[in-house]
Amino acid sequence: MKFYIFILHICTLIFCLLGFSQENKINEKEIVIQQLKAGKYTGGDEFESYKFSEKDVYATFNIITKELENNGYKTITNTEFNEKIKKIFGRIIDNNTQTKFLSVDFFDKCNRNPIYSRLEIFNNIFIIKEKCFITKLYAIPELIDYQKKYPDLKKIEDEIIYRNEPDLGNQIIIPHWKDISDLDQQRKKNIQTLVARNMYLFNDSKAHFKWLILNDAYFLESLVTKFGYYDDVKLLNWVIEGNVKFDDDNPEALDQLFWNKKCDGTVKLNLEIFPVLKEIITPKDVNYLEALKMYVMYLLDEEKRNELSLKDRAKLLAHLVYFGEQYRYDSNFNDKSYFMQRIELYDIKGDIKKEIIKNNYYNLPNYQNLYKKSEEYQDALVDENGG
Repeated sequence: MKFYIFILHICTLIFCLLGFSQENKINEKEIVIQQLKAGKYTGGDEFESYKFSEKDVYATFNIITKELENNGYKTITNTEFNEKIKKIFGRIIDNNTQTKFLSVDFFDKCNRNPIYSRLEIFNNIFIIKEKCFITKLYAIPELIDYQKKYPDLKKIEDEIIYRNEPDLGNQIIIPHWKDISDLDQQRKKNIQTLVARNMYLFNDSKAHFKWLILNDAYFLESLVTKFGYYDDVKLLNWVIEGNVKFDDDNPEALDQLFWNKKCDGTVKLNLEIFPVLKEIITPKDVNYLEALKMYVMYLLDEEKRNELSLKDRAKLLAHLVYFGEQYRYDSNFNDKSYFMQRIELYDIKGDIKKEIIKNNYYNLPNYQNLYKKSEEYQDALVDENGG
């Protein structure tokens, strides 16, 4: 009797699994049908022929999982994935909630509402919690050869699709997916982007990092400048050298490199940047030091920097002048930017200096001696300011 009960349980389990698999397939096909009926049209930032929803995200789970596996992606544990997502995007994943994914907005990182749109005014990705990958919002025809997989749906695209423009009300004909001449190339690029982003972020793939530099630069730069991800030295180096201009006429542009305001109101300082800058700056690249000097002046202007607290400004300034001052004593540079005495001269109220002393100079080696020695050029700095 027990044997028959055991067999019954096994059969039930197999039936459920088959049923689940079939349900997924049906859902995918149903979404494909809806997307084919709507056609492919995105009118700039105003009009889409198809209204996306969370169902469209769900329908791509298995497709993307398979493509990632086929391209060598190794799924990491939920714990590892959650830690990386927190470190990179500042988002906390709760695996105990019903929500299957989180939305990350690249235009407004503090927006937690999912965006189901492909209009140009939006730019977001989805963090798929249980599957441990990230993805953009894709229509299924952008990921698979739907004509090959679902040949019975051909008749849907034989019918003309009419829509009315939302503003003028003019009737327009919407293109079918089959009419997109380079759809195969778009699919290939979409899969490459999916694989490269996930392989780089979660499998530490150097090869895919190089691919992203050439093909997905905005995504990479945003990790540093928008989300404050400073842990990858090579990424930081690339952003510094090629993406954020060190311009002494535009010091505020360096804010996006040196600090990042989190959604809880706290600020993360990029102290990891200084060893990277040391590797980059050469005697031929003195423009870096001039830009850093003007950035120090910018930070000392309390009215301009009211977004940063005194505590954060003091800590960042201490590290900046400590870094810059060392080039004064390097014979290859013999720099005359006079970094350290700028705090003495331009910190009128003395609040910055007091905060630095209170924090024991942030344990920066030889800071006090360098500061004392910098007094020898105090007059030269006064003359620079017009006496």
